[in-house]
Amino acid sequence: MGSAQLRVVRAVVWLVIAVVALVAGVVMAFGIREALEREREFRAAPECASVPVKASGCLWEQEFTVRSADAHRGERNEPAEAELSLPSGEPWEVTFRQTDPVMSGMGPGDNVVGLIWHGEVVEVRDAGGQRQQTSAGPLGWPEDRLGGALAGVSFGLTALVGSLWSLFARGSRRHAKAATVVRWHSVGFGVTAVLALWVQGSNEWPMWAVPALWGPVALLLVACMVAFAVAALRGDLDDDPPPTP
Repeated sequence: MGSAQLRVVRAVVWLVIAVVALVAGVVMAFGIREALEREREFRAAPECASVPVKASGCLWEQEFTVRSADAHRGERNEPAEAELSLPSGEPWEVTFRQTDPVMSGMGPGDNVVGLIWHGEVVEVRDAGGQRQQTSAGPLGWPEDRLGGALAGVSFGLTALVGSLWSLFARGSRRHAKAATVVRWHSVGFGVTAVLALWVQGSNEWPMWAVPALWGPVALLLVACMVAFAVAALRGDLDDDPPPTP
């Protein structure tokens, strides 16, 4: 396979990845409103007056005994999970998006308190009073959706531009190099969004902190990308050896 064909294949691969990321980002963006509404409903939910006999929008605290707990450390795409038992012996299975602060310390025989909402255990509290949301918990989802939307849309859109530029500018080394610059800067946009989400979650800052952290860095990346692309078009990035006198 020649170098020209290799560049085309590489551009097509980037194009496919860009489209997938862009679609995923748009889907997450549309899910932000729903996640916010669910979180508001949870925060405004009253306590149940008695044990709910069916799925209800009120909050009920139920004591459980831990039967088993598995963090699945080292296993990719396997969420941390635990099997809880009611006083009657009925088992309840819950999963967690992360292991800390409660799940990592759970073991068989431990007593925990589960918060039930709409028929699901959305939060677990240990004997020390520490709380942790389960995978069914509504808290944190709006921030995750926002961070995912920023990462997917910014990466996907920039990589799409770079990929199309590379495909339609075949035969021009300078345009191909400028397109490569644009494509690789798209990775920076996505990584920055993920890091902004991680910093916001680690510090438990409000949702607006995600775009506030991502925005200034994204502007710097745009300026850097434009500068390098212009330099590539001018030939400043050419690696040809200087002519011999």
